[in-house]
This record gives sequence, structure tokens and C-alpha cells, in this order.
Amino acid sequence: MKKKRPETEPKLTWAEIKDNKPIGLFIIANIYALASVLGILLFNAWPDMHFIWRIAIAAAAATVFVYLTGLIFQNASVYDPYWSVAPLVVFSGFAVHVGVVSQGTPLLLLAVWFWGLRLTRNWAYTFKNLATQDWRYDNFKQRFPRLYPIISLFGIHLFPTLVVYLCMLPGIALMQNYFFNIFTVLGFAVCVGATILQLIADRQMYQFRRKDKDRQGIIRVGLWKHARHPNYLGEILMWWGVYGMMLSVAPRLWFLGLGALVNTLMFLFISIPMADKRNRANKPGFAEYVRETNHLLPFRLKRQVKGSRGQGAGDRDQETAPDPAVSALPFLPPDL
Repeated sequence: MKKKRPETEPKLTWAEIKDNKPIGLFIIANIYALASVLGILLFNAWPDMHFIWRIAIAAAAATVFVYLTGLIFQNASVYDPYWSVAPLVVFSGFAVHVGVVSQGTPLLLLAVWFWGLRLTRNWAYTFKNLATQDWRYDNFKQRFPRLYPIISLFGIHLFPTLVVYLCMLPGIALMQNYFFNIFTVLGFAVCVGATILQLIADRQMYQFRRKDKDRQGIIRVGLWKHARHPNYLGEILMWWGVYGMMLSVAPRLWFLGLGALVNTLMFLFISIPMADKRNRANKPGFAEYVRETNHLLPFRLKRQVKGSRGQGAGDRDQETAPDPAVSALPFLPPDL
């Protein structure tokens, strides 16, 4: 009598793979592991080249690799974790490369890992699946179908990589200086405080999302009561803190503040106006919310309007449907 062959489980379809969040997280984790290996190999391929250019080449190559994998899944949001993963890999790898750890290096690594783990966790929490792409990218694809591959490569991928690279330069300079003073500690405190600010904002947003089922409310509690983008404030302060740590030991390199400055301007003049204009068009009462609140500072500067609304959703969940009128530029960081 022949033995009955065990039935095999049906294979997942491509659509089912893309719709599955755990599988999507696993795939993206492997993409970034491979991108990190590629970057490290390229960094070590030219030992005689200045390390600044070696890091730049490695970062660009890793970004192009992530871009190509995004094409496979037809999802540019595969790039979103780069914002937090790249500094962890670069700073940790460079600390090993330098060999002799400066006094400021442990503080820098502690601050960056604290910040990076928080931001990566927030991305993973809000990640839906590989079938879901950032609404901004979808809008660019709909408006500029022929140009979208170029917009994606240079605007969605390489430009943010350049901003991250510029923001990291002060930290790289810090690792090569063996001095340490109270101002280094103050810069570290700014970094830690910025991440704590983001953690508090995350917690308040998570709690609100459980109640705001229709995603039409406007959060008016905690840090969000007087600020529309407290997470952006934390991100801005984080890189000014890194710059401050470097400036405390190498003031001659003051010009490396360009990265923190570009990062700040990107949030102030691109990310925040786009988000606010879009939400004003899609959320009832948002215009009133804008009149009563600040962009970033989580304390009262504007006078409350009588009869103002109570609570609602903010940050990532305020961005639930595309608004073509505000999607003019692709040079955006991932949601924080």
C-alpha cells in the first residue's frame, strides 16, 4: 500500500506577500542588511581615498540598491527606514574603523542609537505592508508617470540621503577629536532630550489613534495641544545636538552645521507646509487648529479661539489621502 504524500501548504502569491506586514518587515530588514554589507564593502574597496568620499560612495550605493529593490516591489517607501538606519551603521562602523575611541564617541553612539531605535520602532509601528506606499509618492507617480522613476531616484532617495550624510559629518568629525568638555555633554543632553520629546509625542499619538477610528480628528492633548509637529522638532534638535557636540571640541569646523541647517529648512519650508496645506483641505477644523497652534514649539504662543475643537489626529495619521495641490516637491524625509 502506497503511503499518502503529505499535503503541502499552498504557496503565497505575490500579492499576498506584499499584503503581509510580518513578511514585509522581514524583507525590508534583509534589504537593509544587504545594503549595509554593500556599503561596508565599497568603503573598504578604496583604502587610499579620503574617508569622507568613501562614506559618500558607500551611502550612495546603498541608496541605489534600496531604490532598485523598491522598483521590484513597486514601492518607494522601502527607502523610509534609511533615515534612521544609515546613521546607526555609519557611526558604529566608523567608530570601529577609527580604532581609537575618542572621549566623545561613547556619548555620540549612545545618543544616535537611542534616537535611531526610537525612529525605527515608530516606522515599524506605522508600517502597513509592501503594498502600501507613502501618499506623496503615489501622487508624484500619478502626476508625472514618465518622470516618476527619475523623481523617485533623485528626489525621494538620493536627496534625503545627501541630507542625512551632511547631518552625520559633525559626528564623524567628533570621533576624530580626543577632547571632551562640558559643552560636549550639553550637546549630548540636547540629543537625548530631543529623542525623549519624540517618544512622548509617539506615546500620546498612539493613545489617540486607538480612539480616533475615522481618522478625522485633530489631536489637542499633551505636546500636540500647542504644536502641530512636535516629532519634527525632536528631529531638528537631534542633529543640532550632534553639531553642538562636535563644535565643543572642533570650533574650526563650524561650517559642518550645514547639514543641521538644511535639515531644519527642509522641515520648515517643505514638509510642514505640505502637511498643513493638505490637512487643511481634508480635515474639518484644521484651519482653526493652525491659527491656534505653532509649527514646532509645544507651548502656548498663540491665543486660543473661542469654541475650539477638542482632540484629533496629527502627524502621520493626519496624512491619509492625497492632495495634489500641495505635492509640488519630492524632497521629503520619511514621516517621523
